Amino acid sequence: MIITSIRYRHEALMLETRLLNRITQKKAQLDMLRPLSPSILTRLNETLTLEWIYNSNAIEGSTLTLQETRLILETGLTIGGKSLREHFEVTNHREAIAYVENLVGEEGQITPYHVRLIHALVLKGIDDENAGRYRETPVRIAGATHTPPEPWEISRLIDEWGAWLIATQERDNSVNIAAEAHHRLVNIHPFVDGNGRTARLIMNLLLIKDGYPPSVIERVNRQQYYRVLAQADEGNLRPLVNFVGRAVERSLTLTLEAATPRSAPPPTDEQWIPLSEAAQDSPYTKDYLSLLARKGRLEALKRGRNWYTTRKAVEKYRREVKESE
Repeated sequence: MIITSIRYRHEALMLETRLLNRITQKKAQLDMLRPLSPSILTRLNETLTLEWIYNSNAIEGSTLTLQETRLILETGLTIGGKSLREHFEVTNHREAIAYVENLVGEEGQITPYHVRLIHALVLKGIDDENAGRYRETPVRIAGATHTPPEPWEISRLIDEWGAWLIATQERDNSVNIAAEAHHRLVNIHPFVDGNGRTARLIMNLLLIKDGYPPSVIERVNRQQYYRVLAQADEGNLRPLVNFVGRAVERSLTLTLEAATPRSAPPPTDEQWIPLSEAAQDSPYTKDYLSLLARKGRLEALKRGRNWYTTRKAVEKYRREVKESE
């Protein structure tokens, strides 16, 4: 059956409370550190851009390694034994990211026009005939139960996507909106090729506009990514929202680590303490608290090589454990 519009279950449009709280906390910490120094911004931009390009292309089947991707970005050289298409996928993605960054500084809404321009950059030199053009033939997605709309429906559906985005941006959490915009776009599947890369670029454009660092969906999570997209096709968006939320939290953590001088103490107004000190007042060992922090189950902040938390956060975790028993 061809699905021309998606109806999500209302409860599916929500981040898990603990994840939302951690994202909110880390975003507030990052905002307090702004403006970041030019050297930190340059280093962060290089790291996140490399990860973004490598992982987004790898999800779509590129065989380039992270180091090969870095070499192309730094030197422009082609890699022996690799296709010219894979080389273009790297350089095109860099151009598309630069365009996204320019859009961040502009006023106005993201529209279908921007989607087509971003797609044109993604496929430049790879498939110039279809770059920036909606597909004119039906398609099926291998391994998926969802059948994308017919070509004659695409223009209307993309316009509806743009209207939905304008109407929604003032009423919902940024992560919810970015995840849903991503899924609505890939569900329409407006292009012959490059839909996933374009949707992830749009997702990050929305996040960056709201002050978040770009979030990377990692290649190692490819199967989980496809699984939560399939669940969203069935109307359950919550797994995708939380999947994207965890990627957002990871990027916030990386940015905070880079933005915080290694010699700086944790902020006293939040009463952050080392995990070794927190362990003395709790039934948990330092190593177990460290495991919880790395998995995102304990509110914590990494400064240099050391994790910090608060007694309140440890007590909150203890209560949640008891309530779940």
